[in-house]
Amino acid sequence: MEMKNSDEKVFTVTAITRLIKYTLEETFPSVWVEGEISNYLHHSSGHRYFSLKDENAAIKCTIWRSAGQYLKFAPEDGMKVRAFGDITVYEKGGNYQLNVKRLQTVGVGELEVAFRQLYEKLSEEGLFDESLKISIPNYPLKIGLVTSPTGAAIRDIINIGLRRNDSVQLIIYPARVQGEGAAESLIAGIEYFNRREDIDVIIIGRGGGSLEDLWAFNEEALVRAVAGSELPIVSAVGHEIDTTLSDLAADLRAPTPSAAAELVIWEKSAFLEQLKISVARLGEYLSGTAEAGRERLRYFMSRPVFMTPESVVRQREQYLDHLKKEFQTAGRIVLEKEKNALSFLLSRLESLSPLAVLNRGYAVLKNLASGKSVKSIKELKPDDRIEATLKDGTAVAIIKETEIK
Repeated sequence: MEMKNSDEKVFTVTAITRLIKYTLEETFPSVWVEGEISNYLHHSSGHRYFSLKDENAAIKCTIWRSAGQYLKFAPEDGMKVRAFGDITVYEKGGNYQLNVKRLQTVGVGELEVAFRQLYEKLSEEGLFDESLKISIPNYPLKIGLVTSPTGAAIRDIINIGLRRNDSVQLIIYPARVQGEGAAESLIAGIEYFNRREDIDVIIIGRGGGSLEDLWAFNEEALVRAVAGSELPIVSAVGHEIDTTLSDLAADLRAPTPSAAAELVIWEKSAFLEQLKISVARLGEYLSGTAEAGRERLRYFMSRPVFMTPESVVRQREQYLDHLKKEFQTAGRIVLEKEKNALSFLLSRLESLSPLAVLNRGYAVLKNLASGKSVKSIKELKPDDRIEATLKDGTAVAIIKETEIK
């Protein structure tokens, strides 16, 4: 067995690990690493853990919570990305890893991925359902505008408002429409107008731009604020080809800010012209109705009841007297018929009554022992006590003998 040379340097585990740590961290202070995400875990602490792998190797990665809050999209297993960060060595485990500070998708832009992920999430919640939409009023008098006070969008809306209807009030909430804090500023504008009681509809929007420029209108908090507004919201973001998640959540999407103004601000001259036509039609209708009423009145006034009302009343009185006599005659006839029928029924009842039988000299016998009427000689025997009921009283007798005939 070969022994080591006493001149060879021997490292402790800690020493060699620290040397490796120093070498790696000094050689690769910040690097870009491209690979496929696997074993992704978003911990309840807010930290994210996963591996980046290719065909031959893998490296563990960590995104601390402080860096993860700036991610535009949610990492997923199988997603190809580029990660920028620092190589560090975990001494206790002897492992090295990449502490990720930035993450980019490869092939598809990270904003496009973020858009797709949030769209799918909110669609599953039903946030874009038509059943949630509020109708836009036909004739709003006060319109809230949430947009930049210096952009082209506000100038277009004001110019169209002055041209179409100078009676409609446009109330501007100056908001940031791009960059950091834009979504929060736009949300504040929506909340401001919802607190007021005199606003009929809100227009929120800005002029055109890139996906990055318009990204504030895809922020989840703003999309939820648009969908949850108690006032109807018209979204007017960018150009006709631009579509944001706020457009989908709004009660009405206008392709441009100018189009939003055309849709919401009603044209005063057209309204007055239509009002004039409606008033004229109403006048014609009322005039025709009045003439028809007068014609019906003339017709009724020409009837005998209006020309000679006394003769009509006398005719009706004579007719009523005639009806009265007929009713009295008919009543007497019916009463006589009912009286005869009743007499017949009474005579029938009297003929069937036991009293009528007694009047003819017969008696009804009852056995005092059993309390039952005697119907046959077979029901009696000597010494039975019986009660005989006659037409004018009763008598008790004792049977001496019986004879069957």
